[in-house]
Amino acid sequence: MKTATLPSLRVEPELRKAAEAVLHEGESLSSFMEQSLRDEVNRRRMQSEFIARGLAAREEARRTGVYYDADTVHAELRGMLAKAKAKAKKA
Repeated sequence: MKTATLPSLRVEPELRKAAEAVLHEGESLSSFMEQSLRDEVNRRRMQSEFIARGLAAREEARRTGVYYDADTVHAELRGMLAKAKAKAKKA
């Protein structure tokens, strides 16, 4: 149940036309705007969490003196990707 409203959004006519042009069948401009807002809120939360994890990792590395070079990290990520692709291929 919706219990709050957002302020009206004034945009240039070209932006409204562009938004209307990409609506899916049966989708309203209001539902598109609500979903866009939800997506952006989620993206910003994830970005903040990502930055917090990075800063915590930096502090842990400074505390312990344990660092990993980019080549090592990239090799590990390539291995993880290869395993995931192989698993997906089997499914």
